[in-house]
Amino acid sequence: MPHPPPDVAGQASVETVALLPLVALVAALIWQGVLVGQAAWLAGAAARGAARAQALDGDPRAAARAVLPERLRGGLAVRVGEEDVRVRVRVPALVGGGSVLAVSARAHLQEQGS
Repeated sequence: MPHPPPDVAGQASVETVALLPLVALVAALIWQGVLVGQAAWLAGAAARGAARAQALDGDPRAAARAVLPERLRGGLAVRVGEEDVRVRVRVPALVGGGSVLAVSARAHLQEQGS
């Protein structure tokens, strides 16, 4: 088996080490996108729960809060209108402990039949 020339020996290792921070950054950005998607999905579920509670004369804020996991409850805002319920949830940042943005969802209130 032929040996590589001495001036390129170890080149693959150097390139791999140089690319590791980029791979880590891309993985972190993808995971942050997953967190945004999960928060958007759960905001919709919280809005539906809040609208259901409002239609049945319950507490829409408590219903929305019950749907969300603990880490999303801190950034919860519920606004009850005449025809709909809007829920806003802050998306936690992957690093730093803050939030990167907020997602919102709306659910329409339907009159319940007697």
